[in-house]
Amino acid sequence: MLSAGLISVTESWFNLSRDSQTELLEVAAGRSGRPAHLLEKDIWVVWLLSVIYRSSIADKLTFKGGTSLSKVYKIINRFSEDLDLTYDIRELVPDLLYSSNPIPVSIAQGKKITSAIRHRLSEWIKTTVKPIIEHALTANNLPAKVTVEGKESNKLIVSYSAIKHGSGYSKATVQLEFGARAIGEPNRFYSVTCDIAAVINGIKFPTAQPLVMMAERTFWEKATAVHVYCLQERLRGERYSRHWYDLDAMSKSVYFNRALNDRDLAQKVAGHKSIFFPEKDLNSNKINYLKAVSGFIQIVPEGDSLIALEHDYTAMLEDGLLALNQPNFPELIASCRTIQDRINQLP
Repeated sequence: MLSAGLISVTESWFNLSRDSQTELLEVAAGRSGRPAHLLEKDIWVVWLLSVIYRSSIADKLTFKGGTSLSKVYKIINRFSEDLDLTYDIRELVPDLLYSSNPIPVSIAQGKKITSAIRHRLSEWIKTTVKPIIEHALTANNLPAKVTVEGKESNKLIVSYSAIKHGSGYSKATVQLEFGARAIGEPNRFYSVTCDIAAVINGIKFPTAQPLVMMAERTFWEKATAVHVYCLQERLRGERYSRHWYDLDAMSKSVYFNRALNDRDLAQKVAGHKSIFFPEKDLNSNKINYLKAVSGFIQIVPEGDSLIALEHDYTAMLEDGLLALNQPNFPELIASCRTIQDRINQLP
């Protein structure tokens, strides 16, 4: 076994024995305060980013969402386990766009593009992305498998042979979810490292250089997603409470005021969602995104939906996805109410 404090020769993490990996994960957990199973999962997250952004599709995919807020912008202090990636719409359906304009000029055009994207994206994932990851797994002799999942076959699930396990809330899988109804801009390349690298020396951990969406756009995308939940009064699967946590964390960063002051960006996100992601509220009325970002957004749910959100948030806390000294649920909701008021008081 390796002695975590006496390593002098740099070795690759994936070349270590499972016993050595177990020892290092336990040492790193003690030093960082983060559960060992999440430190292990983070290594896989970064490795997958490194595989994608060293491949032929690197300049066509934009990394966004909560994991970008954690790994790139360091805004949120929670473990974000999924990779949200946007494939440039101009690459997938160039024949259906007018003058390369990624926003349809009509609802009819939007429906036609959406239908084409559903078919072409799933095919691209199966024939291009999945083989890239499988080849990298084989080349590095790594114990993991890749499956295509999702209602529209727009997700890749990488299941790895875990060394450490938590409560079961966070599984030994990394989900890569792909979208293709935007261009992913504005964006830029950033460096990403593994969390464990900060507390363990002498080991070569994966690193990546993803193309990342600006945090201000992520704020408005999350705010409008939360608004839809509040009007529909239903959770969309587990771990959905992360969006409220992320909004709270973003409100304490420099990106919050930047997002609030960028009214053009808010309108663009609302307009984009109006075309590509139309939703109806609990009473089957069409949700008006443009109205939401213009003084009528709802961030705080009510009734049973608030209770369901609290249960999900509690489960996230119990599995260690949040670092120490995080807000309890009442504090989180109070902060989100302030965010809601700030948005609705904008000129």
